[in-house]
Amino acid sequence: MADELRRTRRGRDNGARKARRAQRIAGDESGSGAPAYITRRIPTYELLGEEGLSRIEDHVDILLDEIGVEFRDDPEALRLWRKAGARVDGVRVRFERGMLRELIQSSTPESFVQHARNPERSVVIGGAHTVFSPAYGSPFVRDLEQGRRYASMQDFENFVKLAYQTPWLHHSGGTICEPVDIAVNKRHLDMVYAHIRYSDKAFMGSVTAPERAADSIDLARIVFGEDRVERDCVILGNINVNSPLVYDGTMTAALRTYATANQCTVVVPFILGGAMGPVTVAGAVAQSMAEAMAGIGLIQLVRPGAPAILGNFLSSMSLLSGAPTFGMPEPAIGYLAVGQLARRLGVPLRCGGAITAAKLADAQAAQESADSLMPTLLAGANFIMHSAGWLEGGLVMGYEKFMLDLDHLGMMHVFANGLTLDDNAMALDAFREVGPGHHFLGCGHTMANYETAYYRPMLADSESFEQWQEGGERRADQRAHKAWQQRLADYQPPPLDPAIDDALKDFINRRKDSMADAWY
Repeated sequence: MADELRRTRRGRDNGARKARRAQRIAGDESGSGAPAYITRRIPTYELLGEEGLSRIEDHVDILLDEIGVEFRDDPEALRLWRKAGARVDGVRVRFERGMLRELIQSSTPESFVQHARNPERSVVIGGAHTVFSPAYGSPFVRDLEQGRRYASMQDFENFVKLAYQTPWLHHSGGTICEPVDIAVNKRHLDMVYAHIRYSDKAFMGSVTAPERAADSIDLARIVFGEDRVERDCVILGNINVNSPLVYDGTMTAALRTYATANQCTVVVPFILGGAMGPVTVAGAVAQSMAEAMAGIGLIQLVRPGAPAILGNFLSSMSLLSGAPTFGMPEPAIGYLAVGQLARRLGVPLRCGGAITAAKLADAQAAQESADSLMPTLLAGANFIMHSAGWLEGGLVMGYEKFMLDLDHLGMMHVFANGLTLDDNAMALDAFREVGPGHHFLGCGHTMANYETAYYRPMLADSESFEQWQEGGERRADQRAHKAWQQRLADYQPPPLDPAIDDALKDFINRRKDSMADAWY
């Protein structure tokens, strides 16, 4: 009889656990009303003192003054720099010491709001705030059933829907994966439309050509109105520096397009140590600051006061094979230094993310992603791309990795909220009720805080071995596989004014009809 009662009780417990997990997989991850973005209540990590920061800033000035930065295939950028007083020699631009710092600090906002289609999902970028955004730019996707394959527009829409449903991503992102089944010169239209139609979070536009950047902004104008776009930031563009110390005309033309429209550009040096930068962290940090400052300075020449984000993508490499490595300690230290330098400059920061060189959502992926994301948060990063889904050095967007990363981001929300010290947190009533030598499990304080006391992971397994075995011995990636499929099955789109939807489709059709397909 006792064994039968234990089996019955265990069956009820298993049923309750499965019901709670099913609810979380269906979309109720937080149980606590997750915010539209994080306002950190923990301090940033101050790696360097005044002497160290000044030494790096002095080195940045030397690079800008002595070596300079090339602006290729963009006569307008060279004209603007020449007018501003920089020394222009061909395509090489050199800057007097302090020139860029003064230019940036004169008009770049320290923080700004990116407005979302749903005002409740607008995000503040800068200051003590952090915004999580999905991974970006992968030509491939991977899942447990179909393996690694080229990404399609269906995959892109799937990830927009998954990002929309979770409270742990604050932003819809940009090119979450590259839909290679659509012509290169037209796919940006479908991607921006997908962000608008299948989500109501803030989103990013295209930067792969100035006309595609302009199309992205025009689509935003249809949604928000021309006056609103002129006044407020409603779309971001993310450009990369062609490190070391080179801007190509495509990127600067896209930058100028966003800046002219008063929209934000994220300016990101992409430095693979030993290839596009030195192998030493300090040298790479100085290089990244010099490169990013040149781009942000150009934004302010185009339109003073236009929002900008100082980007940073430091990565190490295997000096034996030449392969990039991620989640290593050296870039993590670099994030902390760049965080301090960005705060001194007075601009929002983008760096890091849940990045990994792993091919699968395995132990390597978990370790490298965690060891990259935590220092990113401690560095005070304000906009964190690549927060979910990144595999294989950015070549692959992983469905299971995406869901596992979401759980990790939920934990980071709790971590960033710091330590609460109010009367409820001090739990004096619980001590008075329980007294010495008894347990707290059934006391009034525990029951009152039962739903919100601890973060409840969607996918982590904390059951007994026997319960796990009875449930099929499923690995974390198998649980994640079921979760994303269930999320897509349950997806309901946010409302969109039919007139706006029709106007978007009309614009897209007219733009597509105006050009032949180009596949490269």
